[in-house]
Amino acid sequence: MVSSTGTYLDSPFHRYAGGRDLSDLRLQSIAALEGIVIRAPQGGERRIGPEALASRNLKGRAVLFHTGWSQHWGTPKYFSGHPFVSEDLVRALVEAKVTLVGIDSYNIDDTADLTRPAHTLLLGANIPIVEHMTGLEDLPEEGFKFFAVPVKVKKLGSFPVRAFAIVNG
Repeated sequence: MVSSTGTYLDSPFHRYAGGRDLSDLRLQSIAALEGIVIRAPQGGERRIGPEALASRNLKGRAVLFHTGWSQHWGTPKYFSGHPFVSEDLVRALVEAKVTLVGIDSYNIDDTADLTRPAHTLLLGANIPIVEHMTGLEDLPEEGFKFFAVPVKVKKLGSFPVRAFAIVNG
């Protein structure tokens, strides 16, 4: 099985040999997280910059980027020209001490940039990443708990998850 299949979570081990693998992730970093959805402008620039955060309180939260890109799933378009988060946005997320970052796109990084700043900086700060999400359009911007729990496997850095949210009642 390919571990980066469907919606999946990357742990620090995905990028760093000495980083936390799936078995080392604390449940508090992947389950029952206060969530926030950042709605990125659709149909325009691919790059999502720090202006998207608009001075929101992000500390300890799961920050999910809704780009609308999941509508292209199952088509050739899905794999090229996808939205991604910029390095300066990633630095702002790390500085804000977020707990997890997710996106409804093919990759959180621009795949043409082989330095992979989002993977490098987020995973280097022990912030898991969830990619290939769907259904973010159905979530409110705030007021939900987010879950993305993989199986606990040693020496594995990525694995499919059933990512879901429970909206506060």
